[in-house]
Amino acid sequence: MENRPLISIALCTYNGSAFLREQLDSVFAQRYTHWELVVVDDRSTDSTRAILEEYAGKDARISLHFNEQNLGYNKNFEKALGLCKSELIAICDQDDIWHPEKLEKQARLIGDHALVYHDSEFVNAEGQSMNRRISDKLNFYRGSAPEVFLFLNCVSGHSILLKKAVLQKSLPFPEDFHYDQWLAFNAACLGSIDFVPETLVQYRQHSSNNTDMLALKTAEKSVDQKVAALEQESNWLGLCARKCTGKAHGLIHTLYNQSLRRNDRFFDAAFGILIWKHRDTLLRLLKKSDTSKFFYALRKAWGAKAKMTGK
Repeated sequence: MENRPLISIALCTYNGSAFLREQLDSVFAQRYTHWELVVVDDRSTDSTRAILEEYAGKDARISLHFNEQNLGYNKNFEKALGLCKSELIAICDQDDIWHPEKLEKQARLIGDHALVYHDSEFVNAEGQSMNRRISDKLNFYRGSAPEVFLFLNCVSGHSILLKKAVLQKSLPFPEDFHYDQWLAFNAACLGSIDFVPETLVQYRQHSSNNTDMLALKTAEKSVDQKVAALEQESNWLGLCARKCTGKAHGLIHTLYNQSLRRNDRFFDAAFGILIWKHRDTLLRLLKKSDTSKFFYALRKAWGAKAKMTGK
């Protein structure tokens, strides 16, 4: 046991009392016991703080931190991850349930990889299986091609075990983007990623989820939101182009510049063609037929003027 590295677990909480005990119990049930749990609460107004203090009073491996002002989801995780001491860091949501072998199997796999992740099973608010896994929706990826994560992401935050070097490359987290996709992109820039092809977390779906992978809360976007989404996509591509200095930089930079041209037009075929040409990497995670991938690339070519007419 003493030869096992310490794993820091970053847990962020916010009004999570409904599910928090079950998650904490699953952390305590880990067969890999050499861990510290760093908890940052984002000014909860329910009984979350009392639950945390109860568990911390039982185990010195837990350190608690309470924000003086609400930081929001991304920035709170940034703070929690920054407080982790270990070279290996796992990310923990407040409402999931971990498999007892989660940390053990990920620690065994990580080796020279920058980041490892795993599959997860969707469960409802009551913890009952929804008979679907993340891998039913997306292809999983192992390798070192960061461009895989430009348009899609198969690496959920709760499934991540990463090396501190990935975190250092990723800080500060950019606003308005998913931190887990950002970590996956930077891990692939830095080295390689791999995954455990097993469901090691019961991933709870409920009305307060910050992500909506099953599109349970999808609503029709307004024209302004559709136009803003184009600009946000360009901002993301520009951010990735500035961060990546490896062999993928040229493609990412070209995508960024072409997306800017797309934004000012009704339709930019060149942007769609570029995505389609590089579909083996850019659309690798999309668990769809080539026909569906073609129409995905086609939809990316519609610009702001088209969005204003309902495209």
